[in-house]
Amino acid sequence: MIVHSMIDQDVKHIFGYPGSAILDIYDALHKKNVIEHILVRHEQAAVHMADGYSRATGKVGVVLVTSGPGAMNTITGIATAYMDSVPIIVLSGQVMSHLIGHNAFQECDMISISRPVVKHSFLVKNTEDIPHIIKKAFYLASTGRPGPVVIDLPKDMLNSANKYPYKCPETIAKHSYNLTTNRCKGQLKHGIRALLEAKKPVLYIGGGAIISECSEQIKTLVDTMNIPVVSTLMGLGAYPCTSDKFLGMLGMHGTYEANMAMHHTDLIFGIGVRFDDRTTNNLEKYCPHAKVVHIDIDPSSISNTVSADISIVGSADAILDILLRMLTEQNSTNDENALKIWWNQINVWRKRECLKYKKSNERIKPQQVIEILYKLTNGDAYVTSDVGQHQMFVALYYPFDKPRRWINSGGLGTMGFGLPAAIGVKFALPDAEVVCVTSDGSIQMNIQELSTALQYDIPIKIINLNNRILGMVKQWEDMIYQGRHSHSYMDSVPNFTAMAEAYGHIGIGISDPLQLEKEMARGLAMKDKLVFIDILVDETEHVYPMQVHGGAMNEMWLSKTKRT
Repeated sequence: MIVHSMIDQDVKHIFGYPGSAILDIYDALHKKNVIEHILVRHEQAAVHMADGYSRATGKVGVVLVTSGPGAMNTITGIATAYMDSVPIIVLSGQVMSHLIGHNAFQECDMISISRPVVKHSFLVKNTEDIPHIIKKAFYLASTGRPGPVVIDLPKDMLNSANKYPYKCPETIAKHSYNLTTNRCKGQLKHGIRALLEAKKPVLYIGGGAIISECSEQIKTLVDTMNIPVVSTLMGLGAYPCTSDKFLGMLGMHGTYEANMAMHHTDLIFGIGVRFDDRTTNNLEKYCPHAKVVHIDIDPSSISNTVSADISIVGSADAILDILLRMLTEQNSTNDENALKIWWNQINVWRKRECLKYKKSNERIKPQQVIEILYKLTNGDAYVTSDVGQHQMFVALYYPFDKPRRWINSGGLGTMGFGLPAAIGVKFALPDAEVVCVTSDGSIQMNIQELSTALQYDIPIKIINLNNRILGMVKQWEDMIYQGRHSHSYMDSVPNFTAMAEAYGHIGIGISDPLQLEKEMARGLAMKDKLVFIDILVDETEHVYPMQVHGGAMNEMWLSKTKRT
């Protein structure tokens, strides 16, 4: 029933790790031999692979793990997907029904443990309910605001000695789960009026713009209204980052021009954003002159952090379709003279060149690595990352022009995400160029998945910005704790090139700035190999701009000695 249900849901890959509680499912996978199963080396990595698979395609990723520690090991990955609204299904084994609650071998209460970080969860109590539960789980995971769903499967519910007729359900019971319909014309009229009247508007896009596939509508709106665009970390690629209308990422490590525009704007037009703390800084000082229009499919996200003056609930693609049609019908234009003054001011801010840095012939700068990566991949790679300085360097120095190319853990900030996510992307898109940008701290958290990559011949490229420290931790210590470094230096970093070779891959080490581009090009040119490129970078480098903690959007450090 489970395998048939997965086939009916068009599942092509399952990422998992077997155990006694789910061997009946594994036996069924073997007998049916239709779905490709990927044997991971740790269950957390299985969820990150399914997560990367989903982010790159928009499809639902699937995970299969056993009970107890197998299920427990998925929690970090589930929370990662939950925070970033990624649709995945986690099938977890469970002890027999009559043993639940009796501390049986490899028992854990997966439903209770996962409840805070799932969109919904199911405990199967009747075998004949399995087809309906699985179809419902896929529906819940992928509709509305997407998210992870757990299905907990007691071993006796999987007893292959019990046979039931299988039929894919035509309908499912939805009960209290009702999708928000786009009944928003009244609010949209107010939103359009606000856009037309604004003297200093900013279009603010987030991960929801990518999930709802509304990039084309955003381009049309920007061209029609001639307004500047800023993006959250998760929204990068929803609008072309190389466009002259794009001001960059905003927030804690946002560009000078993006943060300044936000501080001085009179209208924030938000699409699929959460106004989370990394993008607002001090709420009491946040955008003091701005009216807020907020479009989001999740009503609970609107006015949750920043109060919206005009709230529009629904899927961004459908809402923007209506908005653009209404704009055409009205045949109205915004204030061109005011916009010209606004763009002149923005261009003054751009002249600060906030991303400029000093290159060196002695030490490799991490910014330089990302710029070369962009050049060598023509800006067209699928790039995954872990969390830390390297993540911010990619966000700032690799301009994404297409959605779903930037795969990273934004909400939870999970170190160890990058490598398994890259493997998941490559399974989903075998012909795509997939690069994992990581660091010596993050890569070691799931480095065992180099073994998975070898078993399935996954030729991703790994760019390791090796600074021998926990870079973002050290940066905070330098800036906030007067340079007191408490356990942020990693004095026993392994020989990564040798480690990659021990796993059966190609290892390339780079320490000479003059050889950087040549050696990176050599590694990226090996299309049929996993290549681990370990690059020794300047450990003293910081990510700038960086907002002053507790300040307004316009309060930033621009270097170690300069601030606004």
